[in-house]
Amino acid sequence: MNQPLPLIYLARHGETEWSLAGRHTGLTDIPLTDRGERNARRLGDRLAGIAFARVFTSPLIRARRTCELAGFGGVAEVDPDLVEWDYGEVEGITTAEFRRQRPDWELFRDGPPGGETLAAISARADRVIARVRAVGGNVLLFSSGHISQVLGARWIGADVSWGRAFFLQTAAVSILGYHHSLGEPVIRLWNDTHHTED
Repeated sequence: MNQPLPLIYLARHGETEWSLAGRHTGLTDIPLTDRGERNARRLGDRLAGIAFARVFTSPLIRARRTCELAGFGGVAEVDPDLVEWDYGEVEGITTAEFRRQRPDWELFRDGPPGGETLAAISARADRVIARVRAVGGNVLLFSSGHISQVLGARWIGADVSWGRAFFLQTAAVSILGYHHSLGEPVIRLWNDTHHTED
């Protein structure tokens, strides 16, 4: 009998004050809101009963706290490559605010001025993907929005620019997997928030 193909569950952290306001939150380490904490617990209910060979989390508090509240803090390993995009000059401000200076700016096309380049975040996502593929079983990742969107794009072999098409809400679950074989990576589920409160 054939072994089932492994699944990679991707969990975005719960709501923060900055995510609620639409502010770019890269390396600024801010906590979850009360609703963010409640939805992190609901995320745990959503993932209950699924066997994971490994669990990895971003080192940032919003991802680690989401991981803990979801019930995986005791088994999670911190992976620095899961940290959010370093936004440079865009850190702490919204896209609309930044576009007052540069009206045609697009994060996934241009990258953040003074921050992490498209090539660097692509390479980082590729390292994460190589690690989870080597596990050989189901993996759970806790991270942030834009790096997760890059992971989605890179999982299917697409350029970083495709990340803009993979919108993610806070505390969402996505599943990266395969079609017929390990040589056919696909997106199995994206941005599932049925378990969250509005």
